[in-house]
Amino acid sequence: MRITGSGIWGPPDNRREALRVLRRLPELGVNFIDTADSYGPNVSEELIAEALHPYSKGMLIATKGGLTRPGPNKWEPNGRPGYLRSALEGSLKRLKVERIDLYQLHRIDPEVPMEDSLGVLKDAQKEGLIRYIGLSEVSAEQLEQASKTVDIATVQNMYNLNERRWEDSLKWCEAQNVGFIPWYPLSAGSINSQKTIQKVAKKHGVSEYQVALAWLLQRSPVMLPIPGTSSVAHLEENVAAASLKLEEEDLQELNEATA
Repeated sequence: MRITGSGIWGPPDNRREALRVLRRLPELGVNFIDTADSYGPNVSEELIAEALHPYSKGMLIATKGGLTRPGPNKWEPNGRPGYLRSALEGSLKRLKVERIDLYQLHRIDPEVPMEDSLGVLKDAQKEGLIRYIGLSEVSAEQLEQASKTVDIATVQNMYNLNERRWEDSLKWCEAQNVGFIPWYPLSAGSINSQKTIQKVAKKHGVSEYQVALAWLLQRSPVMLPIPGTSSVAHLEENVAAASLKLEEEDLQELNEATA
C-alpha cells in the first residue's frame, strides 16, 4: 500500500526506492506480501511483478479485490460477481501468475448478497485461479455466514495496540485456526498508550514501532502483521521486530494502557 503515491493514488514519489524495498524482501527472509488492485490503483501489483517476478520459491503474493477508486483517498465497495471476476483476471495479469495464492474480498458490498460475491471467488477457486480465499473487515457473525459458502483461510481487519474492535473476529480465527492479518498494525493511538510503548521500547533498546509489532506477534498464534513502508530502512526495522520477545510485565503494561 505504501509503495504508491499520496492518497494511495498513482505512482510513488520515489519509484527507485519502492523497487529497492520490494527486492530487499526475499533477502530479509520475508515470504508473504499483501497488496490489492486498488492500491494505485494497479500500481502496487505492477511494481511487485517488476521487482520480483519470477518469484522465488515459497514467496506468497496475496492480493484483494472489491474496492474501486474514484480518486485519492476514496474507496467504494463493488462486490458484483462480474466486477470481481474482472478484478481477479486483472490481478493475475499484473502479477504475472496463473493462480493467486491468497485472494481476499476487500470489503463486503452492502448492495450485493455476500453469497453472490463469495460465490464467484469459489468458482474461480475451483478453476484453479485462486488457491485460498480470505475476507477483510468482517465481524465474527459475518465470518460464520461466509463460512457456509467458502473455506476461509484468512481474515484481514484493522487491529493494533489501540484499535481492538475486532477482538471477536480474532477469537473466531483462533478457534477455527484461520490466519488473522492485522492491517494498520503500527497505529500508536492515544497518548497514554504511547507513553507505555516508549517506556517498553527504551527498556529493550528498540523503537516504538518494533514494540507494537512484537506485541501483535505475541498476542496470538494466528497473527500475521503486514506493516507497510516505502523505505528500506523502515522495512529492516520492521523485520527485526520479529526477534523481539516482550516480557510478561511488558505485555501486561501494554494491555492495561490500551484497554
